[in-house]
Amino acid sequence: MLYVSWNCPSDMASAHHDRAQVDIYEKLPVPFGLVRFGVAPDHPEVKNVINTFTQTARSDRCSYYGNVAVGRDVTVRELQQAYHAVVLSYGAEDSRALGIPGENLAGVYSARAFVGWYNGLPENRHLKPDLSCETALVLGHGNVALDVARILLSPLDLLRKTDITASSLAALACSRVKRVWLVGRRGPLQVSFTNKELREMINLPGARPVLDPADFTGLANAVKDAPRPRKRLTELMIKTALEQPAQETAAAREWGLRFQRSPQEVLPTADGTRARGVRVALTLGGSGDSAQAVPTGEVEELEGGLVLSSIGYRSLPLDPAVPFDPRHGVIPNSSGRVRGAPGLYCSGWVKRGPTGVIMSTMNDSFDTAQAVLEDLQAGVLDVAASREGFGAVGSILRSRGVRPVSFSDWEKIDAAEVARGKAAGKPREKIVDPEEMLQLIGH
Repeated sequence: MLYVSWNCPSDMASAHHDRAQVDIYEKLPVPFGLVRFGVAPDHPEVKNVINTFTQTARSDRCSYYGNVAVGRDVTVRELQQAYHAVVLSYGAEDSRALGIPGENLAGVYSARAFVGWYNGLPENRHLKPDLSCETALVLGHGNVALDVARILLSPLDLLRKTDITASSLAALACSRVKRVWLVGRRGPLQVSFTNKELREMINLPGARPVLDPADFTGLANAVKDAPRPRKRLTELMIKTALEQPAQETAAAREWGLRFQRSPQEVLPTADGTRARGVRVALTLGGSGDSAQAVPTGEVEELEGGLVLSSIGYRSLPLDPAVPFDPRHGVIPNSSGRVRGAPGLYCSGWVKRGPTGVIMSTMNDSFDTAQAVLEDLQAGVLDVAASREGFGAVGSILRSRGVRPVSFSDWEKIDAAEVARGKAAGKPREKIVDPEEMLQLIGH
């Protein structure tokens, strides 16, 4: 029997080996990681991947153990002693800092925390963002930036039909935000959001796009030979910018893209307690994806009492026994094999950095699983030596007072959430307090 421990909240993938037993450890009581806590509530179709994960978790060769924090409740070395292979796939649970004065002022939040707040991530349930201003600034030009802008401007009737948390829906109902500017350091050819996300934003009911046609001068020719996704994305921005005069101007809300502006300082209010805007340096850049933003010497002040930083995520070290590259925020590896640690593997954002969508992360986990199989066939993994798997880990957890949550336990939580949601006319009402989750299943 090959025992594999998969510390993996969002990539529930079992290696194709007819004797493999995969145990999944998750820090929270509930599974699905990024799919549950990262995907926007108005994108239910993306969450359908949960069905595949559930099929895997219900396999008699796969077991789920939630409420177990690897690195705290059980060490990686203890897992290595209990399993033939250990795969670390814990993602990127921190945000990149802006590194500018004023980013700790009230009214400044990471987009990661904001997304976690409206998606019910327990650590962000007490965020209480101040939505009393009319203008919000989102620093970044990626899909997450568009997500938070869309949630801020979406009609409440649309959000009420989603699994957005009750507390965030109540806060958004009182929001005064009616204008969102998405600010990026580089130009239109370097935006990292996708065509689908942009089109959804353009078609958002009750919100008017405001794009400056001058930002796109000459770009139609510049992208003629560009890859098709980049060409289509640029053409959509150009079309939207040129059609603005004919659009309905009485929209209650509006949003726009601000290019070639690099944040220099979050500006405080007169009393120094809150954010009132952001000072940006105007930049110049080249035409390629890797073009750098070069300051011109000019600065500009953008007004906005809500500032959301969406400039990327970063992974954190998990355990002293695991090598970690703090500069790149990844576990040093070769095709998923952790360098200098036979039998230890990694997958997802902690393997290659915080880029890509759920499908690319799933494919990456398949590649790591293939590396495990190759090492098994090559004799790198000594499966002749017996390993106890959860039999050993369970004893360690009991000695430390840790009670794991099984997949059947999760299904009880799931049923309760769905029932609460049905009563409110929603697909589910997420439970955001881990203690309430544990009480529900008798822990």
